[in-house]
Amino acid sequence: MQTSYKEKILQEIEKIPEDKLANMYKIIHLLAVEITSGAKKTGKKVSLKGIWKGSLIDDSMFAEAKKSLFPYEKNRGI
Repeated sequence: MQTSYKEKILQEIEKIPEDKLANMYKIIHLLAVEITSGAKKTGKKVSLKGIWKGSLIDDSMFAEAKKSLFPYEKNRGI
């Protein structure tokens, strides 16, 4: 049985720690609004400017994200 993308996305969301869900909600909401609103109707390019405003991101977060996205790469750094 093939898993739908919606199911895959929900599975990934389940892995996110509770204390990070508020920020994740903001990101998902902004993406959904940008994808489904004016960009389709007007032909304008989608802009996510400001989506990370106020977020504190350090190198360890990039390394963790890269590791989860590219598990086949061996400790090459960021």
